[in-house]
Amino acid sequence: MGRALRADAERSVRAILEAAEKVLAEDPGAPMEQIAEAAGLARTTVHRRFANRQALIDALAAAAKQQLTAAIDDAHLETAPPHVALHRTTANTLRVKDAWRFTLGNPLAGNDIAQDVWSEINTRSLAFLARAQREGLLAPDADLEWTRRVYYALVTEALQGPGAAEDPDTQNADALATRIVDTLLHGAGRRP
Repeated sequence: MGRALRADAERSVRAILEAAEKVLAEDPGAPMEQIAEAAGLARTTVHRRFANRQALIDALAAAAKQQLTAAIDDAHLETAPPHVALHRTTANTLRVKDAWRFTLGNPLAGNDIAQDVWSEINTRSLAFLARAQREGLLAPDADLEWTRRVYYALVTEALQGPGAAEDPDTQNADALATRIVDTLLHGAGRRP
C-alpha cells in the first residue's frame, strides 16, 4: 500500500515539475495555483510537495540539471571519437535546454545543487576539450577556457538569440548541432 502512495507521489511531483516548466516559461510570475491547475492537481497537493515557490524552483533546477548531466553522459565524452562526442553532446544539450527553457535560463534557479552540477559540467567540458586537443580536433594552441565559453555562447545563442524561434534548424537538434560544431571548429572564415 505504501509503495502505491510513493509511486503516486512521484507521479505528482513529475506532473508538477512538467507543468511548472511550461507555465513559468510562458509567465515567470505565474502563481502556484496556476501551476497546480496546469498539473491537474489540487493547490494543496502542490503546496504539500513544495512548501513555497523557491522550493519549486530549486526542484526544477535540480531536475533540469540532472537531465542535462545525463544527456552529457550519453555522449560518452571520454570514449567516443572527439568529433562524434562533440556533436552528440551538442544535440543532447540542445534538446534538454529546449525542454527546460525557463529553468536553465532562470538566475533564481542557482541553488547549491545547480552550482555543483554546473561546476561538474564545466570541469567535464574542459577535460573533453583537452582530450579533443590532444587528439587533433582542436588546434594545439587553442585556449580551452575560451573555447568552452564560446561553445556555451553558441549553444545559448542558437536557442535564444534573435530569430532563433523562426530558424527551421532550431526545431532539429541534430541540424543545429551540426551548425554549432561547424562554427566552433571552423568559424565563419573562408575555407581553403
